[in-house]
Amino acid sequence: MEATVAERGQITLPKAVRDALGLSKGTILKVELEGSRIVLRKSVDDAVSRARGRFKLEGFDDTDAAMRAVRGQPVADSEAGASADGDADR
Repeated sequence: MEATVAERGQITLPKAVRDALGLSKGTILKVELEGSRIVLRKSVDDAVSRARGRFKLEGFDDTDAAMRAVRGQPVADSEAGASADGDADR
C-alpha cells in the first residue's frame, strides 16, 4: 500500500488500514521514527484506558476471581466464602 504526502505534509491512510485498526476522524496516532521508517501507532489513551482501575468488583477479591466466575471456572479456596453478589454462601 502507498500514501502520497500532500502539500501541507498530510497523508491519507488507505481505507483497509483505517478499518483494520478502527481509526476514525479524531483518532490520535503516535508518530515515531525508526531509522528511515515512519511508524504510526494508535494511541491507547482512550476512554477504556482512562477508566481502568476506577471501578470496584463487588463480591470478588480481585479481577482474576471475577473472570473465573464469568468463565464458569472453579473458585479458589480463598474465594469460597464469597458469591457473585457478595453474600456468604454458608
